[in-house]
Amino acid sequence: MSSTSVARRPSYAVVLRIPHARRTFAAALLGRLSYGVVPLSVMLAVTRSAGSYAVAGTVMALFGGTSVFLSPARAALIDRHGPRRALVPMVAVYAGLLGLLTGLVWRPGATSPLVLGAVTAAAGACTPPLGPTMRAVWGRLAPDRALLQRAYSLDGVAEELLFVSGPLLVGVVVGFAPPAAGIVLGTGLMVAGTAGFATSPALRTMRAAAGAVRRRGRLLGRGAVRRGRSVLRGILQPVVATAGVGLTLGAADLVVVAFAQQRHYGDDAVAWTLAALSGGSAVGGLLNGAVSWRLPARVRLPLAVAGMGLALGAAGLATGLGTLAFALAAAGFFVAPALTTAYLIADDAAAPEARVRAGAWVNTGVNAGITAGAAGAGLLLGAAPTALCFAVAGAAALLTALATARGGRGPSAPRTVPERDGEEAVPAV
Repeated sequence: MSSTSVARRPSYAVVLRIPHARRTFAAALLGRLSYGVVPLSVMLAVTRSAGSYAVAGTVMALFGGTSVFLSPARAALIDRHGPRRALVPMVAVYAGLLGLLTGLVWRPGATSPLVLGAVTAAAGACTPPLGPTMRAVWGRLAPDRALLQRAYSLDGVAEELLFVSGPLLVGVVVGFAPPAAGIVLGTGLMVAGTAGFATSPALRTMRAAAGAVRRRGRLLGRGAVRRGRSVLRGILQPVVATAGVGLTLGAADLVVVAFAQQRHYGDDAVAWTLAALSGGSAVGGLLNGAVSWRLPARVRLPLAVAGMGLALGAAGLATGLGTLAFALAAAGFFVAPALTTAYLIADDAAAPEARVRAGAWVNTGVNAGITAGAAGAGLLLGAAPTALCFAVAGAAALLTALATARGGRGPSAPRTVPERDGEEAVPAV
């Protein structure tokens, strides 16, 4: 398929017809389904084993903290050693630790909370970063800019659906088995998905970059350091923007729960209301990927964040679950486009041997923001009505958009020349 034909009609079907794309993407999605299965299963299993919500909350904070904040470090290992050499031992240790945790929580009261916390934190530290790695693979498979935008949009929508279907799958499992069985299922999904992903022919060109980094340092000297600093400035805008998106979403989730409880709706109503946000995000992501944008990505990003903030602020005017679901769907319409655009900017700013790391930093921004947003909303809900809480969450997004809008007018990070098979990429000069 020529690049000309791709540029004329870059559709989602074209993305999936790229050689090795379907196999690689399907394997990555299978492994990433574990992200929606394991955390909930661990929380339920630890709660049952320890008999304490406080212990379960602490254990989950450790698991989430090590998983989120060490993500760039794990991504650096993949950038340095290549996906195959880094992912295989990483997933082996991860699976072993989850297996150990399964044994510890299988019988209630059999293990001390200290041991549970240590094992869970270690497992979180080894979580394989399949999402950022898959996006780096998309950068290799789809070098055409329009095609890459569609690939990222498809990836983002699929990931959104995985995080909805994962907890539903756990609900099915715990209907006939103990919660620890969900950990076993999540572990199996990660092992099977990573095995299929790591053996894909698409990963053959993703070689270790250590040699290229050393050669580049010798050739460019201090210029390489200056370029590295420029790249860091290049990913600052998407990381800050996605942190703001995560902050807003983390707050919104908890405020929706409070909204439903105060009006005596059931937990199922909360699930369907939040599903409206995910549905809106999926629709927005697909439409965003189908549009051939003339507006630069660094300008579109703060606009998408601002749109989400305005819609979420309007959720404070909702009088019932129907109007709230509509407002959340409108807010979700901007979520996937914002995240997709952030990944595109980070991909552009990073050298080929640092793309996994750049994507991981964007991921970290989202997840750290979600954690902070949930904590902040918990404090705010004790002193303010839900309408004001929605307004504050929307204002946080608007402030983020304002803060990152300057990034859209600033100088672009240096572009890199994409490498051909068998060649190393060098910065454009």
